[in-house]
Amino acid sequence: MTVASPHLLWTPPRFRARTGPTEEPRWVRILLTAIVLAVLAVLLLAPLAAVLAEALGQGWRVALASLGEHDARAAIRLTLTVAAIAVPLNAVFGIAAAWLITKYHWRGKALLLTLIDLPFSVSPVVAGLCVVLLFGAHSALGGWLVAHGFPVVFAVPGIVLATMFITFPFVARELVPLMTEQGKAEEEAALTLGASGWRMFLTVTLPKIRWALLYGVLLSNARAMGEFGAVAVVSGKIRGQTATMPIMIEMLYNEYLSVAAFSMAALLAMLALVTLGLKTALEWRHADQLAATARH
Repeated sequence: MTVASPHLLWTPPRFRARTGPTEEPRWVRILLTAIVLAVLAVLLLAPLAAVLAEALGQGWRVALASLGEHDARAAIRLTLTVAAIAVPLNAVFGIAAAWLITKYHWRGKALLLTLIDLPFSVSPVVAGLCVVLLFGAHSALGGWLVAHGFPVVFAVPGIVLATMFITFPFVARELVPLMTEQGKAEEEAALTLGASGWRMFLTVTLPKIRWALLYGVLLSNARAMGEFGAVAVVSGKIRGQTATMPIMIEMLYNEYLSVAAFSMAALLAMLALVTLGLKTALEWRHADQLAATARH
């Protein structure tokens, strides 16, 4: 059998067929880039710039003074409190759900995955109405709780429940693909060597999923702080008590207090930008982790 010389198999670049998706003409790349940048400018950068301009229209001292009002401080404190309660609970749930889905074989696994995705398809307003129907003062459970001094609807517990419902898929959805890819060989080896269940989780599983876990927690936190629909239904919009930052922004804007409304919106936007920066950093680490898993 005759083997062709390597130099006979080489084809000059100008004669090679264009088969790759990134080998389109330069003008196509420029046009696509211009379209993407224009859409980003119109939908993201321009609104953000408008919010900052309105917030600082009368000077930064006026903006800071509006954020120092009692109702504004109460809204900020309530938003951070709800996120501090809902996000860790959803992190625990996400880890437990991902462990159950990826480490065991049982019927109903597909149903559990579908239920985890339910908040993505249900309107937040519907979620808030469900909380009202279950825990409202006119329901059996809600009436009993109100009678014993533990109201849920139009109180902080209802806001926490609505926020948890909206945000609980994020952690589980980040962990399930990664833990499925990693398998369970290392956990089984640790158990074989005599490690307890908690020691195995803390020393073997948790280090492997930490970046995906933090990524899911960040997404959950961002959604928790910015949630409006479900919280608007269950909170009652009581100023200084059950009004979160998004609710307070709407109330101030409807009262024509533009500087106060846009100042709080700018603060919420800055919190979102900080979350976005952390999210981007974790995406890089998550991608590196997935690449390392694929190599092994």
